[in-house]
Amino acid sequence: MPYRRLPNTDQARLRALKSAIFRCEGQEYGQEVVAFSTMLDAKNIARQFESQLMLYQQSLDNQVEANRQYQQALHNARMYVSHFIQVFNLSVIRGEIKAEHKLLYGLDPATNGVPDLSTEAAILQWGQRVIDGEGERVRKGGVQIYNPTISKVKVHYDIFKEQQAVHKLHQGITTRNREELLKLRVKCDELILSIWNQVEDKFRSTPDSLQRCREYGLVYYYRKGEEHV
Repeated sequence: MPYRRLPNTDQARLRALKSAIFRCEGQEYGQEVVAFSTMLDAKNIARQFESQLMLYQQSLDNQVEANRQYQQALHNARMYVSHFIQVFNLSVIRGEIKAEHKLLYGLDPATNGVPDLSTEAAILQWGQRVIDGEGERVRKGGVQIYNPTISKVKVHYDIFKEQQAVHKLHQGITTRNREELLKLRVKCDELILSIWNQVEDKFRSTPDSLQRCREYGLVYYYRKGEEHV
């Protein structure tokens, strides 16, 4: 005999519930295939599940878009912070800025390299350092560095921080929607199992039981080599 298998995708879960709801819509008291209380639960769960599935998909799409913008902001912030430090180092090498002024930026006066900016934390740290350091040096009478100016660096640094916050916000929303969806999946599976059990019990003794059960959304699979009924 073929065996049945509960749905394993969200769309299959919805199809199973909606098939049962459709078939049981006109059933009469005393002749019901599935208990009316079960079908009332099925309608409520199907509505909740479909709504939550749409919410989750929308939050996932929003997260993807937020991540795209975040990655661009990350790239720009890294590029501007790195470029500013390189230009600053060249000014020191040319003697336009004293080497000891590097201390204002948290840089080592003895080296002319660019700090490691491979992580988000490093960009946040060094971005703030060069912004504060340039501001302090200019306040003490130093000539402002151009191409890029510190104001340009700060614009991209602030955009990066803003996009990072937005990205984390969308991640949190997606996580919450996914957790709610997982809870509803459990309820869906329990309800579908109850419906399928009731349908099979109703048609167990009928000659065309498999076909009758399929009409209510039950899905059967044949084993390899098994004769189809």
